Amino acid sequence: MAAPKSPAVELEIDDRVVRLSNPDRVYFPARGETKRDLADYYLSVRDGIVNALRERPCMLHRFPTGVSGEKVHQKRVPAGAPPWLETVQVHFPRWNRTADELCVTEIAQVVWAVQMSTVEFHPWNSRRADTESPDEWRIDLDPGDACDYATVRRVAHVAHEVLDELGATGFPKTSGGSGMHVYVRIRPDHGFQDVRRAALAFAREVERRTDDVTTTWWRKDRDPTKLFVDYNQNARDHTIAAAYSVRGNPEATVSTPIRWDEVDDAEPRDLTIATVPARYADLGDLHAGLDAAVFDLSPLLEWADRDERDGAETPDLPEES
Repeated sequence: MAAPKSPAVELEIDDRVVRLSNPDRVYFPARGETKRDLADYYLSVRDGIVNALRERPCMLHRFPTGVSGEKVHQKRVPAGAPPWLETVQVHFPRWNRTADELCVTEIAQVVWAVQMSTVEFHPWNSRRADTESPDEWRIDLDPGDACDYATVRRVAHVAHEVLDELGATGFPKTSGGSGMHVYVRIRPDHGFQDVRRAALAFAREVERRTDDVTTTWWRKDRDPTKLFVDYNQNARDHTIAAAYSVRGNPEATVSTPIRWDEVDDAEPRDLTIATVPARYADLGDLHAGLDAAVFDLSPLLEWADRDERDGAETPDLPEES
């Protein structure tokens, strides 16, 4: 027999009111955090999560009965959404269809998404002013099935070294899972194909410097003890969890910004909705400086040209979903 629903509550958020139904539903079974706890978490990191999502088309990962139940990937904002919700229309060439995706500009919109059972927020790396021109290069350090987190840390330092040599400022964060992400703000001067080529050129340079890395395209062909620098996360309509996004696992881990000097000590499993609010209150948004640290991709595109002249292939773009 299903547990009775708890009474809805109304949250006053700035000049908005967001109704939260069934706030006592347990979403995260490891410690028993609820839908209300999830909303309170996002309110506690409000500037950080809004800055991470601001003006970007956003895929919602919804868990209507909590993270132990069904996961729904939702692109389209449903009918009946409040009039103050903001969206952007994006086109999916594979089916020649469009979708009006959530485009966050304020924290009440994030909490509205929580009301819709959203746990994870996956924004595009472009903004609604020009969705076809990314302004964010994403470095995804994705360990193989037999690759430990110590390897992730070692590769992160190598990536940092290469970024420094390029004159690029990278902003690291835990993935909330087994890997790590590094974001670099770029000028929106290039399309997704060039940003992905640049990301592949960077990945190949990291691969040259450490035996821990692979850039092999197909998962079945990769050495599982190595880390894949996943340049494909820069392809059109490929998204990863935003900074400060909770992840859909029982422990409610958070994709958490960290400092470079924390890479060797920060434990992803310890960064959860139970611990990140206090960290955020102490440190603020460690990604707040992203917009002020803009990098020109030209050197990486020159590396890509060089690699291609030397015979390296750039695999075809994955099909948009």
